[in-house]
Amino acid sequence: MSGSLRAVWRGLLCCGMAGFALGAAAADKLVFCAEDRDIRPWITRDGRGLNFELLNRVARQAGLRFEYRQTSWKRCLEDLKQNSVDGAFGASFKAERLEFGAYPGGERADPRKRLNMDRYVLVRPKGARVDWDGKRLSGLKGPVGVQLGYSIADHLRSMGVAVDEGSPGAAELLRKLLAGHVEAVAMLDGEARSLLAEDLRYAALLEIVAQPLVEKPYYLLLSHRFLAARPELAEAIWQGIEQVRESRDYQALEKQ
Repeated sequence: MSGSLRAVWRGLLCCGMAGFALGAAAADKLVFCAEDRDIRPWITRDGRGLNFELLNRVARQAGLRFEYRQTSWKRCLEDLKQNSVDGAFGASFKAERLEFGAYPGGERADPRKRLNMDRYVLVRPKGARVDWDGKRLSGLKGPVGVQLGYSIADHLRSMGVAVDEGSPGAAELLRKLLAGHVEAVAMLDGEARSLLAEDLRYAALLEIVAQPLVEKPYYLLLSHRFLAARPELAEAIWQGIEQVRESRDYQALEKQ
């Protein structure tokens, strides 16, 4: 643990907060939720991925215990809003999400405290006229498919693009594209590449437009109750995320 993070924890101890929890019954365990979908390489349905690895390292350094629950993203955010969980991770910044929980840095999320960066890409049938040049979409006659509840929907709408949000998962989104229900889909780069690599049908018929639609940082949101009850601990966790993410061994793992 670095000196600055160790100093934060020492300060917490001196303030009589050695339990680091919402209540005595919680002991040192914090409950975080995430989506029950593959968002590779960050989150997988079997509870693995780099977000889990990063958070586990933060927990070990801080002497905490993190428990993870995977559910639909909508349910995860609602649980956070109701303070049924202490945090939710895998969240890009949306001002509307401030009612659900707190970002590191407050109303202007601090990208230095991010879990990871990820980008959305446009996937189209091979030979399709739909294109993205980094500024505008062209050749599009209908809506772009996106996963339900994903922030890229708002980004596309801000550009005047119609959106089809009827797909709960990435695989369902690609099936909708193959069936011709939408002309293109916007999805996270890692998951798009993983699915195209795993399924020969996808690889033969679909392609990823080279220019990404947008790149965003993704965060651990903490519940408002937890932040109010343990502000020093919340800040120490967010600081720990930055320090672990920037560590040499974690960066080597991410590059793999």
